[in-house]
Amino acid sequence: MSGHSKWSTIKHKKAKIDAERGKIFTKLIREITTAARQGGGDENANPRLRSALLAAKAANMPAANVERAVKKGTGELPGVVYEEKIYEGYGPGGVAVMIHTLTDNPNRTTSEVRHELMRHAGNMGESGCVSWMFENKGLILVNKKDCEEDRLMELALDAGADDMTAVEDAYEIVCPPSLFHKVKEALEARKIQVASSEITYVPKTSVKVEGKHAEQVLKLMEALEELDDVQNVYANFDIDAKDLGG
Repeated sequence: MSGHSKWSTIKHKKAKIDAERGKIFTKLIREITTAARQGGGDENANPRLRSALLAAKAANMPAANVERAVKKGTGELPGVVYEEKIYEGYGPGGVAVMIHTLTDNPNRTTSEVRHELMRHAGNMGESGCVSWMFENKGLILVNKKDCEEDRLMELALDAGADDMTAVEDAYEIVCPPSLFHKVKEALEARKIQVASSEITYVPKTSVKVEGKHAEQVLKLMEALEELDDVQNVYANFDIDAKDLGG
C-alpha cells in the first residue's frame, strides 16, 4: 500500500480530534483565502476554492468563517497575504517527503520545517529532489461497508477515475485533478457516502519501512503537520498495519 494511502487513512481517523482543537479550521481558512486570492471568489470558476469550500463543509466550519475567509482572499476584507511554498526532503529510511506550506513568514517556516526534519532523523533537500517521485491526483476514499466493490469501480471508472484499490477497510479511488469533482459527484449522485476526498500528491513508488524507522516516520509526519504554517505533508512510505499503531 502506498505511503499516501496509509497517511490519508490515519489523517481521516484523527480529523475529528483536529477539528475539536480548531487546528483544522486555521489550515482551511488559509487555504480558502489563498485560493480566493489566486483564482477569485467564484467557486464554479475556481476549482481550488471549490475543493477548499467542500473541505470546510466536511469539517463543519461555520458559514460566517468561510465567508470571511473568501472575502479576505478577494480583498473585500483586509487580511494576511500567505506565501505558498513546498519544501522537499527525506525522512528516516530514505522516505521522500514533500511539505506544503502557507505562511506570512517564510524564514520562520523554513527554520521550523528544517528543525523537525532533523529532529526526526531526516533532512531538508533542494527544490525538485523528490517532487518527481509524486503525481498530482484526486483521491477519494469510500468505506467498504458503504458500497459493493464491483459497483463502485464501475461508477468511478465511468466518471473518469484512473484506478481503484482496496486499502484496509476502505476503497481508494485515484483520478486526474481535473475530474476530481466529477468523480466525487457521480458517486454522491448514487447515494454513495464519501469518507474523505482531496486533491493531493500520490507517490509513484514507495519505500518500505518497519520497526524503528516506521515509528520515526510516523512521528515525523505528525510533527510536521502540527506546525502552524504546514497545510499538508506527503510521503512515499509503505508501512505494515502492525507498525501503524492507532
